[in-house]
Amino acid sequence: MIVLAGMIGAGKTTFTNFLEKELKTVAYYESVEDNRILEKFYEDPQRWAFTLQVYFLNTRFKSIKKALKTKHGLLDRSIYEDALFTKINVENGNMSEVEWDTYSLLFDNLLEELDSIPKKAPDLLIYLSGSFELHLQRIRQRGREYEQYDGRPELLAYYQLLHTRYEEWFKTYDKSPTLVIPIDQVDLARKTDREWVLKEVQQKIQQLSD
Repeated sequence: MIVLAGMIGAGKTTFTNFLEKELKTVAYYESVEDNRILEKFYEDPQRWAFTLQVYFLNTRFKSIKKALKTKHGLLDRSIYEDALFTKINVENGNMSEVEWDTYSLLFDNLLEELDSIPKKAPDLLIYLSGSFELHLQRIRQRGREYEQYDGRPELLAYYQLLHTRYEEWFKTYDKSPTLVIPIDQVDLARKTDREWVLKEVQQKIQQLSD
């Protein structure tokens, strides 16, 4: 199983679409259109942060269970990133310590459940690493109104903190081997870049199988 990781705007869905086609595998996508809580969170994070994180934890747990039981499964985001978002919400005052403790117990219990599955962790995590400016550009370009940060300094500060913490999170990630894709230099719209990404992923998979 391969999982994609990266901050908001990294292009996880785009890369997952590409790899699903090229590797002829089954992909499991994070649902945004069906998420009735996400937009509410952006409007009132203190009211909806805990609910949103529990929702994400539940849906990602369901997806990773399916992917771990599927040969060559592919996930456009991993469950291992969830605690990062939740902790930031605690630090920003959007969640209480009691909510954090409740979430943490649930998170730990779900990870223990994964231990009962023969394949307990991904074979490979692909981290899409990019500059803060690139992430902001992509957030603006994809045009989800509730994600736009113009005139919302608190949201811009949240994105900045999230970007910094993602880099820190990746440095401590130890559930599986990793592959870093520098998204400032790599554009899947270019044929040469698509070929390079596919070659890097296939070589990494081959190394892991040797």
